[in-house]
Amino acid sequence: MKKLALCLLLLSQSVHAEIEIYQFATPELESRYQNLTEELRCLVCQNQNIADSHAELAQDLRRKVYEKLSAGESNEQIITYMTDRYGDFVLYRPPFNVKTLILWLAPILTLLIGGLGFWSLLKRRKEDDEPELSDEERERLNQLLETKE
Repeated sequence: MKKLALCLLLLSQSVHAEIEIYQFATPELESRYQNLTEELRCLVCQNQNIADSHAELAQDLRRKVYEKLSAGESNEQIITYMTDRYGDFVLYRPPFNVKTLILWLAPILTLLIGGLGFWSLLKRRKEDDEPELSDEERERLNQLLETKE
């Protein structure tokens, strides 16, 4: 019984999560905060924005966004700060430039390569289904068909 109580006590510590409550001077600031935290990617989770992530880094980034908004910085200044510090990967919609070219072209290239592969597979399959007959085979086939009629 003591072991069970000890296990429950230890497990309850891992469930502890801090709820962040930020006070905004205006509803516009709160809206900007929501938009910015939804645009920035959690670098730990990588498939979540910092608004939805529970990672410690995401909490730090949310706090930094709040601080910079409270200091009167614009959205562009905050995004520039984040990209200077963490790179373009922190953005869900990275800019189109030489460094992010592969991010933008990869889906198109994948579709093109997959489409070409599928087309060549179908073409090869069609060729396999219709074998070429030699002249002798064609003559023999015609003879067989004539005798059946």
